[in-house]
Amino acid sequence: MVPLVAKDLIKPLATEPVDVWDEEELEDESFFASDETTAFVGSMLFHVIIILALPLVPLAMSVDEDAVVLVSPVRQDDFQKVELIENVVYSDFPQEEFGAASTDESEMAEASAEMFAEMAEIPNPVDIEPSEKGQVLVNNIFKQAVAPLDKLTNQKGSVGKGTQGASGAVDRITFEILHSLEDRPTLVVWLFDQSGSLHRQRQEIRDRFDHIYTELGIAKKSGAMGFRRDTDDIPLLTSVIGFGNDVTLFTKEPVEDLEEIKEIVQSIPVDSSGEERVFTAITSAADEYKSLRRSRGKLGPRRNVLFVVVTDERGDDAGMVETSIESCKKWGIPVYVIGVPAPFGRENTLVKYVDPDPNYDQSAQWAQVDQGPETLMPERVQVGFTGDFKEEPVIDSGFGPYGLTRLCYETNGIYFSVHPNRNVNRQVKRWEVDAYSANIEYFFDPTAMSRYRPDYLSPKDYMNKVHASPLRTALVRAAQMRPAKGLSRPRTRFEKNSDAALVGELTRAQQDAARLEPMLVQMAMVLEPGMKVRASEKSPRWQAGYDLAMGRVLAQKVRTETYNAILAKAKRGMRFEEEKNNTWVLKASDEISVGSKWQKEADLARELLEGVVKNHKGTPWALLASQELEVPIGWKWTEEFTDMTPRARNNGNNNNNNPPPADDQARMLERKQSRPIPKL
Repeated sequence: MVPLVAKDLIKPLATEPVDVWDEEELEDESFFASDETTAFVGSMLFHVIIILALPLVPLAMSVDEDAVVLVSPVRQDDFQKVELIENVVYSDFPQEEFGAASTDESEMAEASAEMFAEMAEIPNPVDIEPSEKGQVLVNNIFKQAVAPLDKLTNQKGSVGKGTQGASGAVDRITFEILHSLEDRPTLVVWLFDQSGSLHRQRQEIRDRFDHIYTELGIAKKSGAMGFRRDTDDIPLLTSVIGFGNDVTLFTKEPVEDLEEIKEIVQSIPVDSSGEERVFTAITSAADEYKSLRRSRGKLGPRRNVLFVVVTDERGDDAGMVETSIESCKKWGIPVYVIGVPAPFGRENTLVKYVDPDPNYDQSAQWAQVDQGPETLMPERVQVGFTGDFKEEPVIDSGFGPYGLTRLCYETNGIYFSVHPNRNVNRQVKRWEVDAYSANIEYFFDPTAMSRYRPDYLSPKDYMNKVHASPLRTALVRAAQMRPAKGLSRPRTRFEKNSDAALVGELTRAQQDAARLEPMLVQMAMVLEPGMKVRASEKSPRWQAGYDLAMGRVLAQKVRTETYNAILAKAKRGMRFEEEKNNTWVLKASDEISVGSKWQKEADLARELLEGVVKNHKGTPWALLASQELEVPIGWKWTEEFTDMTPRARNNGNNNNNNPPPADDQARMLERKQSRPIPKL
């Protein structure tokens, strides 16, 4: 390399004009004695030294020493990390029930993936337009905080912790606080949903604060790192934030006193706006307390920061999800959510509301609350009814609402699904549902659900994975179609007063079915491309979702079309086997007597649904498939006799217009006044 550089340096000199000297001067003067030669050699050596020294100079890199940046390398899934803390149980009382149905369970069964992967397995074919909400700059309503955690571990958080009460979740969070205090002083920020439906849960958590600080007192006596008074930092500080339509900081400065914390939580006002800006609150809190997380060189941040969110909704500011995740990951703040289970494939549920003021009527009322779905995009087709023509039950998805659960997953936190009536062994009746709880009828074993965890991806990654699979593309497109209600209440009895009258009744029933057929046909066509690649789909969640969707759509398509066809056949004339009978009755049957095309589709529908029941036991998909199979897909005619003799007219109450007894009147007067349900 040096000869090449030297040559390049010398080359220009040869092209310069040269003075002509006589031969005597050249002979008399030595080459090294020439002043020009000495200058040339010195210059050349100087430049060569500079060129050789350049590779030794390191490139400067700008580093943001203030931020705690999370770096997530490609995960190695050759081993499974053992979480020893899962074996710790926190309770003041002996447990009568264990596992997912226990009251204070801290071993709440984990429904996370078999392997924690950086890239999950969900996607979406619909081009998601950038949300204007996501571009909104959050106004920081807080004063700048005064005090700063380490980098989070690379392992993702937990997303399937099921518990009957908030106390079980709080006990596990207490352990997380203890673990944090072993490292350094800690700030716990409690973010409370101010909606009226969360009244009971706020009180339950407030009452549990004594237990938390008792546990922390034990750690203090043990000399944990966080409690050592090597500095002036108070080991454990607490802040309280409320959110509804607005975000309110109830502690101007983080506080240490337990009684003050309890008093603040007790006095949090109810927000009746119906808005829950949970992600705005989280982003604002991260901005408020990021100074506690700034690095002090080798000492690291001065203080760990943990966010604990208490809410019973999914949040109305979903456009802020990505911003919240980015902020919490940047500053190394894990997020724990004490929330509710998301209903399977639904956006909302009905919550049992009882007025918290005993001076008003305490009768139960039902209000709609947004608590789902558990996925970024719909993955479940809406066909409107199950095989027995009744309204489909509300089912636990096994996971929390997508945005909040993904936030916990990405920040190494935990999402706790709290429902006081959780029971994985039987159906929960409507009258059993506790106040301020959703009307979820079926819950599932978290162990069985662990293989069906939703993929917690950014919208872009989700779409890419959907577009890469014809099966996933078909399922999500079909799930976005408007509901195909099917034969919700098909007419099955036709009395024959005369041939003309019977034909008229059959025609009107046909018209109802004819209006439903096109939507079911279109939905089946959208799902059809996935049939060719079913065998190549590896995700149990997508396998179950697609087979259930195709099986149900085909079953209801055949039911509707064969209903229409068998009515058309009856219009051509039918004879009663017994002369006295005068009524035709349609009953469900496995027999398809109106065409081989429908028989093939019925057989395929049964095959798909039976496969879901067999291969995906103990899941929502298996439950819905079994309900669809309860009623046969086809129809057959039966005959009956109906007494058509006109009945005598009833005079109503038989002239009984007596007023109610005096004691009934008194009870009516004693009934407390009711007031409208606030927006929840």
